[in-house]
Amino acid sequence: MAKSGFVPDNTNIKKTSGTPNLFFDSRDNVFFERDPDNIAYEVTSTQLPAMVGGAFVDLYLTKGHIREPHWHPNAWELDVVVSGEAIISIVDPDTKKLHNYRAKPGQVVFIPMAWWHWIRPATEKLHLHLFFNNDQFETAEGSDTLRLTPPEVFELSYGIDSKKIADALSPIKESVVIGPPAQTRKHSNPNTNHLKQESDQMKNWKNEGISININDKPILF
Repeated sequence: MAKSGFVPDNTNIKKTSGTPNLFFDSRDNVFFERDPDNIAYEVTSTQLPAMVGGAFVDLYLTKGHIREPHWHPNAWELDVVVSGEAIISIVDPDTKKLHNYRAKPGQVVFIPMAWWHWIRPATEKLHLHLFFNNDQFETAEGSDTLRLTPPEVFELSYGIDSKKIADALSPIKESVVIGPPAQTRKHSNPNTNHLKQESDQMKNWKNEGISININDKPILF
């Protein structure tokens, strides 16, 4: 098994072993597909054993979709915008603040290990390259946390009615990864629903005094 995490050199490559496999087509390994336009491809040391200490995801999204809230317990993430514009949101566990970065092609957003985050397109189409410092990085999806937590735990923890929360979370039947799930989209107009959600989100940001920024500089939409 290949080592994972940061290592100072490729200890699995020896002079006597010859040149290892150095080529792989990421489109041959689908990490997750919601539809042909909302899809993620993955390359890890499973595909390239010589790639010790790093991994790659090629992510495509269209407006009205989202890379759902999640975190990586064993890797940081570097998001590079290839085309389109992205709104990358990160919760800082130290300051208890939400940061929203609107990034354009060539701009990058760094997400420290184990920080809660999600990605939305700000344009009709979005293409991102995601880099990780672990060749077998792990992902904890928000949908799994929500659907696997008993409703009574939410009531006990936060005073939320267990029946209401159970009903609200009932559409989440499996890992979402790229949302929304098909069964929820068919009950709403995908061309207008995301606009209302973004409008409500903007109001919340203003009410809570949360800035939208790039490189810690506030910007306006």
